[in-house]
Amino acid sequence: MQHQPLSSRPYPTLAQATRIWARIGLLSFGGPAGQIALMHRILVEEQKWLGEQRFLHALNFCMLLPGPEAMQLAVYIGWLMHRTLGGIIAGLLFVLPGLVSIMALSWIYAIWGDTGPMAALFFGLKAAVLAIVVQAVIRIGSRALRNGAMIGIAAASFVAIFAFGVPFPVIILVAGLIGFWGARAGLPAFRDGGGHGKAGGVAVADADTLLGEEAPDHTQVSVAWASRISVVFLALWLVPVAALALLAGPANVFSQIAAFFSVMAVVTFGGAYAVLAYVAQQAVETYGWLAPGEMLDGLGMAETTPGPLIMVTQFVGFMGAFREAGGMPPLLAGTLGGLLTTWVTFVPCFLWIFLGAPFIERLRDNRVLTAALTAITAAVVGVILNLAVWFGLHVLFGQLRPLTAWGLDLDLPVWRTLDVAAAILVVAAAVAVFRFRLGAVTVLAGCALAGLALRLTGIA
Repeated sequence: MQHQPLSSRPYPTLAQATRIWARIGLLSFGGPAGQIALMHRILVEEQKWLGEQRFLHALNFCMLLPGPEAMQLAVYIGWLMHRTLGGIIAGLLFVLPGLVSIMALSWIYAIWGDTGPMAALFFGLKAAVLAIVVQAVIRIGSRALRNGAMIGIAAASFVAIFAFGVPFPVIILVAGLIGFWGARAGLPAFRDGGGHGKAGGVAVADADTLLGEEAPDHTQVSVAWASRISVVFLALWLVPVAALALLAGPANVFSQIAAFFSVMAVVTFGGAYAVLAYVAQQAVETYGWLAPGEMLDGLGMAETTPGPLIMVTQFVGFMGAFREAGGMPPLLAGTLGGLLTTWVTFVPCFLWIFLGAPFIERLRDNRVLTAALTAITAAVVGVILNLAVWFGLHVLFGQLRPLTAWGLDLDLPVWRTLDVAAAILVVAAAVAVFRFRLGAVTVLAGCALAGLALRLTGIA
């Protein structure tokens, strides 16, 4: 039975909702922080589909999941409004523009990326990406770190992952337990949830929206439904992975891509920025698919195109298959590798939402759960800061030296290898982002052109 909204406005049809999701997908620039703000503006403030608290409850759940939180938030709200088909449409339209854009840019990069002008453009992009990642740390941190306890969790998370190499799932588990027990103990810092704080400029009450405060009938927990949806999406996800391993062997590049990004879909929590730290380390250091600078090039592509920032993984899969094509034409191998990466990265996202969202809807008023989600969000801020430092070191320095003494596991810069031209571009990008508040696309384009100019004049 269709949920009856409390508002007098007509409930949107699936076709009307599809147009809204297409608009969001095409405008979703600027990484997860910008995409979440965009969805809040359109869905909460303009359309009034759902209210502030419901939006934040869904967002904090998506922050808890492995994978890109903005895309999963779209699937969640699409499912909330129009059942499973609504969630699938919302997720596909959120991903499709980025898929097409990154594939086109991957072709360009594979053909011309190592030559003059193209290399110069990507040299400039790296500086802009670093400034934008730092901005993401500040924007998300300003919403998540509401008090001293949350700041402490974020700081401990950063030190654990940056200096000691503590696995991300361990950090997430500890943060969640801290939030859980803090709420159970009645500590003031854990009494109020909200994680990100207010995600937009206007607060909209749940009661004043199309969904209202009640849960639609289709959001009720059902064991039969959970079993069916799990079987369908597990098959869509894992059958291709198993088939590749059996038919091509585990050493084949396509088998490695399918297996690696399937594992990534399970173990990388905290959204796109947290995922990228893991992907960069494995793709560069373990598999050798990319050099550190190339990972930044891919991130620059993802920042300049609509869709989830995690679409950079498609570039990683493309380049890995492109370089290990075997007897296949390299561009065809790269295309298949990129599409395979996208499939095993995003299919699990639908599973997490369709399986878990009914339970989360049922626990909307559970303060203990909300406190745990809020603490996890704070820990994610520390992981994003780790990503910013990792990228910064590779953008600014030609060499790093490992330090593994006294339990530490980190890389330190070799100061004599500082790239002065890159440092100048990073400072300029930071001024553009923080002083003049220019948009991500403007900053990326400006830095790309500046990089081209520095290379043509022989300065960089």
